[in-house]
Amino acid sequence: MSILLLAFVLWLVSVNMAQLQQGGGPDEKEKTTALKDLLSRIDLDELMKKDEPPLEFPDTLEGFEYAFNELGQLRHIKTGEPFVFNFREDLHRWNQKRYEALGEIITKHVYDLLEMECNLQKVYLPIDASETEPKSFIFMSKDALTNPDKMLVLIHGSGVVRAGQWARRLIINEDLDSGTQIPFIKRAMKENYAVIVLNPNENYIEVEKSKPLAQQPSPDSSDEPAEKRERRERIPKETKKRKDYEKYRNPQKEKETLQLYIRENGSPEEHALYVWDNFISKAQAENVFFVAHSYGGLAFVELIIQREADVKNKVTAVALTDSVHNVWHQEANKTIREWMRENCCNWVSSSEPLDTSVESMLPDCPRVSAGTERHELTSWKSFNSIFKFFSEALETKNTKLKPASSSTRRSNRIKNEDL
Repeated sequence: MSILLLAFVLWLVSVNMAQLQQGGGPDEKEKTTALKDLLSRIDLDELMKKDEPPLEFPDTLEGFEYAFNELGQLRHIKTGEPFVFNFREDLHRWNQKRYEALGEIITKHVYDLLEMECNLQKVYLPIDASETEPKSFIFMSKDALTNPDKMLVLIHGSGVVRAGQWARRLIINEDLDSGTQIPFIKRAMKENYAVIVLNPNENYIEVEKSKPLAQQPSPDSSDEPAEKRERRERIPKETKKRKDYEKYRNPQKEKETLQLYIRENGSPEEHALYVWDNFISKAQAENVFFVAHSYGGLAFVELIIQREADVKNKVTAVALTDSVHNVWHQEANKTIREWMRENCCNWVSSSEPLDTSVESMLPDCPRVSAGTERHELTSWKSFNSIFKFFSEALETKNTKLKPASSSTRRSNRIKNEDL
């Protein structure tokens, strides 16, 4: 049944119901009840699924007939047009699945760019994982643990994004510069930062669920009564009939999966803590800088709550972009809030010009405008301001250290002269 025909049938039924209700007699009420019952049995979602094409999509950009041009924009290979979400009219579910399939390809494409274009290395987590257990990974520059000066750590927000991305929507509809962390990585490396790119949403792997235990034959059925055994042996046939019916009723039913969580990386907060303990805290860099977007800001605040002394000692400045952290709900203590006021800045979505001060209801860190009202664009729009913020923070830190070091050298010189 086509969608248009279905709509016509539903309209016809509703008209008949209205006419019957106007009649008001007992027979008409019975007919109205019967029509209502008929309508309740019609599953619109299931009927629409019968009309949609198979949920089978290409696994490459070329298969989708899209490619990134020299400006980093996703364009159709033949027409040069941007990505079209409504590829098939009136099939929103199918279009959404197509968009998600393309998104998975985009994720792999960004991973490739991190390795080939940014020259980062993929490092698997946990670091002591066995061959069979679920694994995640991060990306690091080759000097991540040996650079003695500066390190940049990037944390994206929640959702479908993975390492190297700020927003999938921006990558598909705008360009790679606004939607990925690649501009941050390239500029950081140009300015002699080491780089670590976190992957806080890669918390588990999905595997297809095995056959339910209730459908599997009992391992010890030798003592079963004949009648019970015969009834049990009939179950597979009945199950097959039920599956055949389900296949007819719901031809596009998706496979049921089981989530196997990655050890010590089962949430963004766990992931940030694990990377800190095993990589960042062990790196030689004296000045660590963070850029954390949206939920990444919450993960950073949780990190400083868990490792307050270490983070304060090693981190020079933190740039948050439309962070969703909350120092009250996360129970950050007074000393953490004071440190954040001195060392953090949050570029928030706002209609105000870039870097304009924005009033905050929370006593944590200064808030300034990112120069955009779009949440997903806040990192890209504040790009230059963030690196300026880092440079000023480093200069301030070095200025504070100079008098102490000069005094120490003068004191040593006097001692030597006395000797």
